[in-house]
Amino acid sequence: MKLLFHKAPNGYHYERTDFKKNISAIWIVNDAYFSYCDCTGVKSIWGFYDSKTKQFHAPKNSETVGNVVNLYKTTPYSAMQKLKDKLEYSL
Repeated sequence: MKLLFHKAPNGYHYERTDFKKNISAIWIVNDAYFSYCDCTGVKSIWGFYDSKTKQFHAPKNSETVGNVVNLYKTTPYSAMQKLKDKLEYSL
């Protein structure tokens, strides 16, 4: 399944894995070498995609699907929404 999605940042790529029946987990993978673990391909959860409703979800953590998000309000690094601070609300 091909999704219209972000272009991965330099040095990263995305991987999709089956999470539940109709939900896929989307991982952002850092291709750099990490000397502390002598490894490459360190993964972080980007978010989730529900193929039944055709919606993206922010992650609460790598094992919990969060709220629905608009893809255009996400970043290439995460579907988690940036919380506004008090000053931003006044603008």
